[in-house]
Amino acid sequence: MNADTSTRRPFERGVADLRAGRRAVLTAAASGLVFSSALGAAEAAGATARSSPKRCYVIVTDGCRPDEITADLTPNLHRLRAHGMWWPRATSMPVMETIPNHVMMMTGHRPDRTGVPANSFYDRALGEVRDMDQPSDIRVGTVIERLNRQGYTTGTVLSKEYLYGVFGDRATHRWEPQPTLPITNHAPDAFTMAALRDMVTEFDPHFCFVNLGDIDRVGHADLTGTTLKVARTAALANTDRLVGQFVDDLKASGAWRHTMLLVLADHSMDWSVPTNVVSLSSGLEADDLLAGHVQIADNGGADLVYWTGPDADREAAIDRIRDIAQATDGVLKAWDRRADWLRLGPEAGEVVVFCQAGWRFSDPDPLTSNPIPGNHGHPATRAIPFFVAGGHPRVEHGARSPRHARTTDVAPTVASFFGLGTGRYEGKARI
Repeated sequence: MNADTSTRRPFERGVADLRAGRRAVLTAAASGLVFSSALGAAEAAGATARSSPKRCYVIVTDGCRPDEITADLTPNLHRLRAHGMWWPRATSMPVMETIPNHVMMMTGHRPDRTGVPANSFYDRALGEVRDMDQPSDIRVGTVIERLNRQGYTTGTVLSKEYLYGVFGDRATHRWEPQPTLPITNHAPDAFTMAALRDMVTEFDPHFCFVNLGDIDRVGHADLTGTTLKVARTAALANTDRLVGQFVDDLKASGAWRHTMLLVLADHSMDWSVPTNVVSLSSGLEADDLLAGHVQIADNGGADLVYWTGPDADREAAIDRIRDIAQATDGVLKAWDRRADWLRLGPEAGEVVVFCQAGWRFSDPDPLTSNPIPGNHGHPATRAIPFFVAGGHPRVEHGARSPRHARTTDVAPTVASFFGLGTGRYEGKARI
């Protein structure tokens, strides 16, 4: 691998591999959208192909709030929820960001096991803050790989470049998300759902993992987030329409009676006005002990703070960081990362700071580092939609559970549906 290739991000390398012929390319004839499988991936699974009619689709409506699923705004999602199995108390898990919660969905484990606590973290080996978008960032196996080993075929249709990167070549087939929009680095839902429909038509994998990014990306930039919500409302309605079309396809083909469809979000969304900005950098750097020895990974609603000074001063530094953070306007709580309930692991640094609802972090620069009004990562964005629909007999109709479902429950639910054991997971099977 030459130096130019080695420094590219996973999405860039994937596109380069396609162009150079290093990746097997399969093009869906219906639309020309590009799918691929890593060369030798099928052989590496080493399993006899399954002929099961079961189909499972996990669709993540990225950033959707549970109260946004209504009969008027999202009639298709509302109908699926009403006719299926619904968990009104469902939540994402800390840090309430896209990458860690997608990883929790597919692994069934918390970040102290997966190695993926947030979207952005300080990579001590590189000495820089980066996205967790490398396949090697996930330290444990996924349900995708487990299905592959049992002879099932799998697919990923992920709209965001960093999700494409972190899940890598794990699936039998994956969509190369194009075109992606500048700044947002995601493919619009119209292309993502077209890719899913084409993947089902061309390859018909037993399992597909899908991320729809429009609701989230529009929500980040929607200046009317707390008032008119014009752009977000349009995104919600469009995503709902596209999901409805996919369900109609499954019903028309007869596949619905063999299908389980799990719909959820990775987090919800919270909005802040321009004056409600939290920046910890100046306060930490003004402290004699901390100056020059801290790094901050900004995750919108959460800051991960890393001590880079002498080990002998670590405990004193943690206390000082927490004191300074909790004295800052807009901060909800500064936690020692080792708090039992967080379960974030050493990749999350020493201190995890959450902002209050209606606020956002912007580090290191309070004016330019994070100008977007819509954010997540903090407790205000925990609540998510979570429901199971479909025509398969395992799916109950009109069921509403009082239990607390979590993003970690997705992998064991998928494993249970396909008849695999669920004891290895921290999450719980919900069917």
